Formats: sequence, C-alpha cells, structure tokens
Amino acid sequence: MSKRIFIDGREIVCGDESTVLQAASENGIYIPSLCYHPRLGPASKCRVCVVEVDGMRGLQTACSLVPTDGMRISTDTERVIEARKMVVNLLLANGNHNCLSCEMNGDCELQNAAYSLGIEVPAFIVEETEERDDSAAFIIRDPNKCIHCGRCVEGCNNMVVNEVLDFGFRGSRTKLICDDDVPMGQSSCVQCGECVQLCPVGALIEKKGLGKARRWETRSVRTTCPYCGVGCQLELHVKGDQIIRVTGVEGAQPNRGHLCVKGRYGYDFIYSKDRLTTPLIKEEGGGFREAGWDEALDLVASRFKRIIEESGPDAIAGVSCARSINEDSYNMQKLFRAVIGTNNIDHCART
Repeated sequence: MSKRIFIDGREIVCGDESTVLQAASENGIYIPSLCYHPRLGPASKCRVCVVEVDGMRGLQTACSLVPTDGMRISTDTERVIEARKMVVNLLLANGNHNCLSCEMNGDCELQNAAYSLGIEVPAFIVEETEERDDSAAFIIRDPNKCIHCGRCVEGCNNMVVNEVLDFGFRGSRTKLICDDDVPMGQSSCVQCGECVQLCPVGALIEKKGLGKARRWETRSVRTTCPYCGVGCQLELHVKGDQIIRVTGVEGAQPNRGHLCVKGRYGYDFIYSKDRLTTPLIKEEGGGFREAGWDEALDLVASRFKRIIEESGPDAIAGVSCARSINEDSYNMQKLFRAVIGTNNIDHCART
C-alpha cells in the first residue's frame, strides 16, 4: 500500500507505514532531527523535527507522525522555524559545544541543524560544566556535549541489551549515567561502542581516533569483520593508509550497524611488526626461512600425500579457523572429507 502526501507543496508517494520524516528523507527534503535514528524508531523527544500539518492543532513531530492519504505538511513556516531555533539554541547553550576542536566537527547532527537554521552563536549561555570521563578503555564521555536525546540509552538497553546507560537525577540535574552513576571504566560496560555510533554529537567518542583526523579527511572503505564467521559489515574510516576508526554499516546484513568490542576497536593487530607477511618453512636445523607461496603449498601437499600413503588418511586432522567466513570453513571440511578422505575436521571456536 502507498499514500500520496504533500510536503511543502510537493507531491510525494510514500509507504503505508512511513513517517513524515522518512518520506521527506527519502525524497531529499531535509528535516533536522536529533533523537531519531532509523534503528531505534520514533522518539519524539528533541522536538527539532516539528512540522505544521493542515487541519491539525499545534506542531507535530515528523519522526513519529504517520501521514494519512492527502495530508499536507509544511516544514519551513515561520512558526516551525522559530520552534526549531528555540530548541537548538537551548541545546547549544546548555553545553560546551566547541565545534572547532570537537572530533565530530563536520559530522555532527546538532551542528547540521544549527547550520540549516542560520544559528552561529547560541542565544543563551548556561555556565555549568562537568568533568569529562575518560576512564574507559575505548570510549570518552563528555557530559558537557550531551543533549539528552536518549539514543545511546535506547541502544544500550534495547538493541545490544547491555543495560549500562540510563538517565539519572531529575530536572536540570538530569544526566547520562553508567550503572549507579560510576565512571564508565568502573561500570559493567563491555565497550561495544553501540552508544558511540548512535550519538548524534560529540558526547561519546572513540578514544583511539582522538586527534588523528578530521571527519572530512577520511575516506570510507567497506569490508567484512575478520574476527569470526558471522560476517559483520564494517566501515573503515581511513586517512592515508591508517585506520582512524571503525563503524558498523547501517542497514547492512547481518549486523545492521551493530559491532562487538573486537570488531569496532580490535584493529591494531594489522599494524603489528610481528605479523607474518610471507610463508615460513622450517629447516632441518630448526630455523625458519622465508619462502614463496608456490614452494610452501607444494611442500604441504607433498607431505600430506606421503602421510596418506604411509599411514592412511586418518593420520591427518584439520582445524578450521573461526575467523574465516562460513564458505571457507565449508570448503575446509570438503577438502578433508572428500579429497583427503577423513572425518578428522574440527573448528577452533570449540576452544
């Protein structure tokens, strides 16, 4: 089923379950939003995405409003713009949003909203600061930049279900807390980084990429996570030949943006000087020498053939790597069962 709606006088056909925000985004119409994320669903907290609808009293939140057929929506009336400006001004005022030195400069959704509304300097000033929390291994929390959108809380509690983050206290003292308001490094957080990926501002950032590159200096390279056979899709943010940070690919199967701590932060090994870059063949004296791939593979194949001739195929066993993709593990077991002729094949995930 589809519906015909009008946004700023433009006729748009959208899906039966699409919200106004989704329909606008799919058709290149920008409506600023901060608490909404496609994976988390409607939130209606920040009120930045408000629009005016013919026949409806008050302003409506585009992220939660499912339009009816023929609905007429206005995204840029004076009333809408003034409401958005008030919200963004308050968010900018109630925090230390130092865009020039912020890691999210150029990729900040609050900055984008302010730019679209022509806000250069906050209309208000609230001079209260809190200490930055850098106690965790991979994540820095800066409460002075938090806009209380709730995306990290929703992700932590209902997406990855680690149940670490929540809002504590009340009123003007409300803030994001870990467990019972302890530093993140002392909490039950497993450092999966889900909160970092969902954060629309610079309140949660990766410690490993701090100061290494501005967002516009990096290019994105899509790849598959090397840590297990699930096949999670990664977005490598690369400057030169160095990985600055890693994010999950939103909407891609099988992970849909989610990553574990290894997939998101465990990429240092690729720069290790101890990595083997060529095959090594052990000499009779006990030492190793470098060899080409053809020589190494021929040696292994000839040794396998000799063992099978002397002792039978069951004298050989294989262990498939848990970091390889499922198709490689399938080929590994076919090699041992169909070619070598043994069922002695296992998988290192057992350990």
